[in-house]
Amino acid sequence: MFWRKKHEKGEPVGDVWLIVGLGNPGPKYETTRHNVGQMALDVLSDRIGSRFASHRTNSRIAEGRLVPGGPKLVLAKSNGYMNTSGGPVSALAKYFSVPADRIVVLHDELDLPFDSIKLKQGGGHGGHNGLRDIAKALGTPDFYRVRIGIGRPPGQQDAADYVLRPFASVETGPLAVLLEDAADATELLVNEGLLAAQQQFHGRTR
Repeated sequence: MFWRKKHEKGEPVGDVWLIVGLGNPGPKYETTRHNVGQMALDVLSDRIGSRFASHRTNSRIAEGRLVPGGPKLVLAKSNGYMNTSGGPVSALAKYFSVPADRIVVLHDELDLPFDSIKLKQGGGHGGHNGLRDIAKALGTPDFYRVRIGIGRPPGQQDAADYVLRPFASVETGPLAVLLEDAADATELLVNEGLLAAQQQFHGRTR
């Protein structure tokens, strides 16, 4: 469990959110469906005007605020593989003294149609090994999730193979919109709460 205190730089814990984008490291994976959470995190880093830099927690982080006086965001990408996301997330939560209810994980979701966003707090991992490892490392599943729909694989294609494939060229346009939506949903969650974000994004049709 995580305790509340002030971070070394003096920010109260209530002012800090840890936003984690899940994915696998390296250029081989950066454009694959499994890395859509990290792609959305890149949109957020552009919005706060911060670049990712190495951190002692085996991750890369970018820090900043969306607006002056707004909550501080710590955006984080693990340097390890998806299935071992828990260690870096737990280390970051301890380093910044962020409790589980101030952690948001952006991740791919097979059970949602491509081009859709849903949000929730807690619950099971649904077979997603990144979520499983984070819940185990934190000792609780009660962090927030921004679920970014990638859809189920067509035909008889294996799901494990599907998530490690890049998006098709015809999906490029919708993908760009989807990533902006994921960033918008994260902003709304942080600024106005889960219910407000759910009301805006759940059931949205284009």
